[in-house]
Amino acid sequence: MIVVLSKNISARDKELVRVYLRDRGFAVRDQRFGDDQMIGAAGKGLVDLRELGLLPGVERVAATSKPYELASRETRAEDSIVSVGETGNVKIGGARITVIAGPCAVESREQIRETAERVRESGAVLLRGGAYKPRTSPYAFQGLGMKGLEYMKEAAEACAMPIVTEVVSPELALDMKDLTDMFQIGARNMQNFELLKKVGALGKPVLLKRGPSATVEEWLLSAEYLLAAGTKDVVLCERGIRTFETYTRNTLDISAIPVVKSLSHLPVIVDPSHAVGIRAKVSSAALAAIAAGADGLTVEVHPRPDDALSDGPQSLYPEQFEKLMRDIEALAPVVGKELLRTPQPNPSAAAFRKSGADSPGGGAALSAKPVAYNGESGAFAEQALVRVFGEETPRTQVQSFRGIFDAVLEGSARAGIVPVENSLAGSVHENYDLFLRYPDIAIVGEVKLRIVHCLIAGKRADMDSISTVRSHPQGFAQCRDFLDKHPSWVLEACNNTAAAVGSIAREGAANVAAIAGAAAAKVHGLKILKEGIETNPLNYTRFLVISRKFSDGASGPPGAAGDTTFAGTAGDAEAWASSGSEKPDKASLVFSVPDKPGSLFACLKIMADNGLNLSKLESRPIEGKPWEYQFYVDVSIPEQGDFFTVMEELKTRTEDFRFLGAYRGSL
Repeated sequence: MIVVLSKNISARDKELVRVYLRDRGFAVRDQRFGDDQMIGAAGKGLVDLRELGLLPGVERVAATSKPYELASRETRAEDSIVSVGETGNVKIGGARITVIAGPCAVESREQIRETAERVRESGAVLLRGGAYKPRTSPYAFQGLGMKGLEYMKEAAEACAMPIVTEVVSPELALDMKDLTDMFQIGARNMQNFELLKKVGALGKPVLLKRGPSATVEEWLLSAEYLLAAGTKDVVLCERGIRTFETYTRNTLDISAIPVVKSLSHLPVIVDPSHAVGIRAKVSSAALAAIAAGADGLTVEVHPRPDDALSDGPQSLYPEQFEKLMRDIEALAPVVGKELLRTPQPNPSAAAFRKSGADSPGGGAALSAKPVAYNGESGAFAEQALVRVFGEETPRTQVQSFRGIFDAVLEGSARAGIVPVENSLAGSVHENYDLFLRYPDIAIVGEVKLRIVHCLIAGKRADMDSISTVRSHPQGFAQCRDFLDKHPSWVLEACNNTAAAVGSIAREGAANVAAIAGAAAAKVHGLKILKEGIETNPLNYTRFLVISRKFSDGASGPPGAAGDTTFAGTAGDAEAWASSGSEKPDKASLVFSVPDKPGSLFACLKIMADNGLNLSKLESRPIEGKPWEYQFYVDVSIPEQGDFFTVMEELKTRTEDFRFLGAYRGSL
């Protein structure tokens, strides 16, 4: 049992809590979890939890059946998210997939700098590398020590990446503290309890690898040592266990991922390099880990693996790592996550962020505002918002799609998220048309969310008791095969799926169910009667992130930590260069053409001749002009060539040309 104390508890009240527990047969101990003071109570004592919770200075009581109390999901139901680095924009856990990459060991200044640049370019957000290497043979390369750590820190700062490196002894922990952003406890040291206590007391994030022969409970108890010592940021790393199999270096325990995530709130990542030990097998194991629910990966990459001083056979070439990152990005939406990307290093962007100005690149004033979406808590739009901006981002609910545009235009929201297309139902034309009514709003990003529908009802309901089902009309359409099996059910349309769930929670009706996502059920404390009831599992909705254009004509990125988007309007090429974000690879525009033969063909030819691949072309009636049409177009932005020059040429062949925005497209 854990008793969480108020931050302003007096010494007298704290002692009263201790005495209260001892008198009832418990052994007590003082603990810290980050900034929280706690008292742990162990033993077979008996206590009234309500009475204990009313004692002066007691904030809450968490009773747990697990020996790893602080790490247990019984103590904390929500997933923990660990922030790494000075800016905190590298986060592990939640709706993101975080990739750590780098060499097994720092071998030289040039080697670690080259590796850092290559993995950063491919999308890694945290640099790994060993300065101290515990090796089986005393004659093997043991690392460069503090000099290697200095090289690594230098390379990481140049590439705007935090670093994680292994600490091998309690004596070195304090010396390494200021040179690393995250400590790694290696597999051999998982049960070095003095090291765990020392590192935990320093308060920095810790990556804890599973020992080669450790059970899941032993692994979590090692995490408990770190948490009890004072740090609140622990990431668990599965790196394979020792079995009888010899065809791989270790056996990757994929099953440990869902098991640990059910037992603990801590993030879980996987080290496929050490798990299989064979370069050709690393990518397959990495993708399997993501499919099993891992929050991220740590991958060994070396520019010349054949010359590596350690672990060369399992280190990926930079080209292999780049392909792996593309594969992860393609897989991420299937498991309901987004690959985390962070802004690339840029002095101009750093100056913007330091000033806190509302400028391309973000700023303190901008990022403090909420992000707007339509619907209630648990809506698919809110899930898309979290995928882009993170769980911690403040958000505001509005009652209509138009309300999102109004909130962004008026400045009460820094950004908004709107659905524009479903892979089965087609375009949300209302939102496409709103872009024409709000010329000062631009598209700054997109996210594709897999839509998994559930039948949700109250705690007392079951399939036999249901007589009425509520949802958005598209929810009904997407679950038609399931609903056809229950012809007696009455269907009631709602403004959105989350609103349908909310209405059931407020009414408490046992005969009414809703079709919505699992997140809505969790928010309202309802139960899922049946999951995955959509007719077609390849059901995705494309959401666009919108932002207000600035006075210079450019639109600023939402400014969220880890955001991957940057917007532009025609003429924004200079802003892109100084934004610190990745260059956009997709653009959206709308135009009409003269009423004469070949007009549309001429526009399409300009795009084709300049390497602009069309991913969407849709006609829409022009409001107030019967039988006249405009065309919505999504195009790729090629790596070579002057994209804006092509846009200027396109203007000469069109009427009412509107550039809606340029951004990073999601796969």
